[in-house]
Amino acid sequence: MNPRADAHGLTAAEAAERLREQGPNLPPRARPRRLVGRVFDQLRDPMILLLLGAFVVIIALGDVADASIIAAVVVLNTTIGVVQEVRAANALAALDRMAAPWATVRRDGQLTRIPAPDVVTGDLVRLEAGDVVPADGEIVEAAGLQVDESAMTGESVPVTRGAGEELLAGTVLTRGRGFAVVTRTGATSGLGSIAAQIASAGVRPTPLQLRLARLSRQLVVLTVGVALLVLVLGLLRGEPLDDMIILSVSLAVAAIPESLPAVVTIALALGAYRMARRSALVRRLPAVETLGSVTVLASDKTGTLTEGRMVVQELWSLHGTWRVTGHGYDVAGELVARDDGVVPEELDALARDLVLCNDARINGPHDGVWDIVGDPMEAALLVAAAKHDRGALDASAVWERVDETPFDSETKRMTTVHRSGDGWLVVCKGAPEAVIGLLGDRDVAAAAQSAATRLAERGFRVLAVADRTAVTRPDDPDGGLVLRGLAALADPARETAEEVVRACRDAGIRTVMITGDHPATARAIADELTLTREGPELAEGPEVGRGEHADRVDRIGVYARVRPEHKVHIVDAWQRRGDVVAMTGDGVNDAPALRRADIGIAMGDRGTEVARQAADLVLADDDLRTVVVAVGEGRRIYGNIRRFLRYGLSGGFAEVAVLVAGPFVGIPIPLGPGQILWINMITHGLPGVAFGGEPPDPADMKRPSPSPEKSVLGQGLLRQILVAGSLIGLVALVAGLLAPDSHRQTWVFLTLGLAQLGVALSLRAPRHGLQWRSRGLEAAVLIAAALQVAAVLWSPLRDLLKTDTVPLDDALLVLALSVAPGLVLGVWQRIVDRRDGPAEDAAEGPAGEPVGEPVTDRESSATGR
Repeated sequence: MNPRADAHGLTAAEAAERLREQGPNLPPRARPRRLVGRVFDQLRDPMILLLLGAFVVIIALGDVADASIIAAVVVLNTTIGVVQEVRAANALAALDRMAAPWATVRRDGQLTRIPAPDVVTGDLVRLEAGDVVPADGEIVEAAGLQVDESAMTGESVPVTRGAGEELLAGTVLTRGRGFAVVTRTGATSGLGSIAAQIASAGVRPTPLQLRLARLSRQLVVLTVGVALLVLVLGLLRGEPLDDMIILSVSLAVAAIPESLPAVVTIALALGAYRMARRSALVRRLPAVETLGSVTVLASDKTGTLTEGRMVVQELWSLHGTWRVTGHGYDVAGELVARDDGVVPEELDALARDLVLCNDARINGPHDGVWDIVGDPMEAALLVAAAKHDRGALDASAVWERVDETPFDSETKRMTTVHRSGDGWLVVCKGAPEAVIGLLGDRDVAAAAQSAATRLAERGFRVLAVADRTAVTRPDDPDGGLVLRGLAALADPARETAEEVVRACRDAGIRTVMITGDHPATARAIADELTLTREGPELAEGPEVGRGEHADRVDRIGVYARVRPEHKVHIVDAWQRRGDVVAMTGDGVNDAPALRRADIGIAMGDRGTEVARQAADLVLADDDLRTVVVAVGEGRRIYGNIRRFLRYGLSGGFAEVAVLVAGPFVGIPIPLGPGQILWINMITHGLPGVAFGGEPPDPADMKRPSPSPEKSVLGQGLLRQILVAGSLIGLVALVAGLLAPDSHRQTWVFLTLGLAQLGVALSLRAPRHGLQWRSRGLEAAVLIAAALQVAAVLWSPLRDLLKTDTVPLDDALLVLALSVAPGLVLGVWQRIVDRRDGPAEDAAEGPAGEPVGEPVTDRESSATGR
């Protein structure tokens, strides 16, 4: 049956049969991940695989104690990662349930309210202002119907729809009423097709994952090679095979920072926790760090950089111009005259007409918030009138509406007729070209047309208002009108948007605006947010395509009239240049780009379900400033991971150096297998985890992020590891040479562990004052140092690790040797910090292909709002 053929609705039986055949009216989603799959993902890291291999070997050789240490590290890392993923998925599901829509359909000849997932093709849906369209459909009846399609198209201004035209699922009626026959539901709807793309798309690995995977592979290869070398050298010296296998495996465990996955996971979990406290939900744990690597922030305009609602910002009349202050639908604000000599009373008639020729209403305040009912643009006109005179809202009580001609897409105007006592009043409101042509005074019409053009060039949506008074009911309402003024409306930038753009610029991140709006509107917002401060050429071409204007793409920063697929191309172009791209958005039209970006950021309050599903990070309060906080968290995490690597790899390098060099300087076996594992456990355990919670370095937000292609050991970190490891290994070998023959292993063991802990203190993040909550590293080092000392003082540990007691005089010598590497590195770090300043800002612009209809500087000569 053709679903369009029946405009009288379905019977309950027909609806039930179609629901069984077609399935629920829900957008496709990726299958929920099973627990086994989540665990498997956590175990795929090469270092974890190496640890599992070492676990198997040690168990086979019967060393249960050492195997238990390895197992504990693996279990801790896996548990933390899985728990965070599950918590994020549950929180997002709760958001989805809160947003579940309803629909009113005609079933068995009766209007019935049902959950939107139960809507099927052929249903006759009744729609009124404020309703969300539950499925794609064709309008069969419409009365003044206007639809906000910003979620699908990015266009911030509602559009008029009439009988025979199509409605898209997920759009919102802003005014009027009507009926529509459902033609497509679920995966076959426009919203569903976009959701299907999102569900089937793969997830890009984050920069941190790429860097650590590369590092893991390199460390595994290097570690296996060193372990084999030690095994061969031991066998050549005549050592037992079993002992040398255990020693080699222990060395492999010591050489790699096996706590790295746990440190990374804990650092990310702490970052996710701190983000949650700022109303940001992290859906994928690595996404927290990814923001720290971002070099380009591509942001949707409507509802993200802007408030997502039209507001009157200027009023014009022949007598002057007024700037309208305030925000949103709050009537707190005033009209500020731009010209000298303007008489405020001249606004009385304009404010009255804005209220009378209007079908919206505003209520409030309720808990300080004003509610609107009806078309948002008409509500904005009421708010402007109230800012001039709160009493203007009572005009409808004085002037009774007796007739009206609703807004029509052909006439582009609305006319109302009112009566008060013996007087009559006709009010007309609409597009300037529709109203100005009805004016009786040609000079006034010319002046108004010129003013309307100037306002439109600045990106405003302009409405003209005119009226006519009479003593008898007018036969021709549209004749002889007198202009009262022009209202200039716009979707204003969020109060915090400029602050966000400035903070991103300071952090070396370029902000790119992408919108489906008109270029003039995009240009005005760009000027207001100083997106064009560097003078980028915002391209505008009749054709949107890959490769067009390729020679100018490095200057493009704002894209207008962009369709959903173009947003994906824009993200691709920046990524091909080597940039790490974050994409923010709230609409269905943003979802493909949210998924394609290195990190997608969705608005949780006003954002659509599809956008939230596609994103890695959801801002529950829609506050874009949280993005800047997240960038800081990401850089904090990346900085702390690098500190841990410097610490952990220097200790591993020192242990390998001691084991390899020891026999050549007269210490045949500097350390036993148990001693190696003990040092690794106490140095990489609590202190390693504590590195994940180190406070941020303020300098991190003043320098650009390194390219994902660069190694995590880049920027001099490898050299620092070799220097620190050499210092630690050197003092450990010196301790072994100075020790009595029977105590050499104990001295090397004690010095090697304490020296690593001393180096940890020299690598602390900058801090000022006591800051007790930021002293976790110091506390962890003290506990670890106590355990290391206990290993030579407490007899049960001495027996387990085969160590000896150290006399007090010798202990002081060992302590002096142990603190030397940390002191040297600490002094050297202070010298480097004073010498080096923040890096220069990264060069802007992609060398890829522009997409969309960008706006050119040649066209932006008009003054911004």
